[in-house]
Amino acid sequence: MPTFDVVSQVEMHEVDNAVNNTRKEIVTRYDFRNTKTQVDLDKKEKKIKILAGDKMKMEAVREMLMNQAAKRKLDLKSFEFQEIEPTSDAAFKREVNIREGIDQPTAKKIVKMIKETKLKVQASIQKDQVRVSGKKLDDLQAVISLLKGADIGVPLQYVNMKG
Repeated sequence: MPTFDVVSQVEMHEVDNAVNNTRKEIVTRYDFRNTKTQVDLDKKEKKIKILAGDKMKMEAVREMLMNQAAKRKLDLKSFEFQEIEPTSDAAFKREVNIREGIDQPTAKKIVKMIKETKLKVQASIQKDQVRVSGKKLDDLQAVISLLKGADIGVPLQYVNMKG
């Protein structure tokens, strides 16, 4: 029976490239000369840590990072920006969580949407992904089209198509 998996994954090497390009852009910008501005990626924790001298520079770094991520074809919904917090040395810090996987409420929402179509397919939640199976490839492609058009709130990819 044909199947595919609905997943939410981020290519960490592309995130790393976006962070490195953001660092290079900070070094070349005149308004960032002689300021303490840092952008670091923690690959294990899947977090980006930003340190800047003031809130205006923090927003500028955010814009640079988002532009670099978009150039690398990363879905911007994967980046979850935390609140800006002051640090002890008159600077500000902010963490950016990189979201991967589909959480349970979102997975349930996806399964419900698929069931409401009345297509002859089955959707099941498996850890942080949703597996969709059906007898006809056309039905599976209709589900993919449905999910592409829906605003789920997380970036989705469709992998392991087996027919």
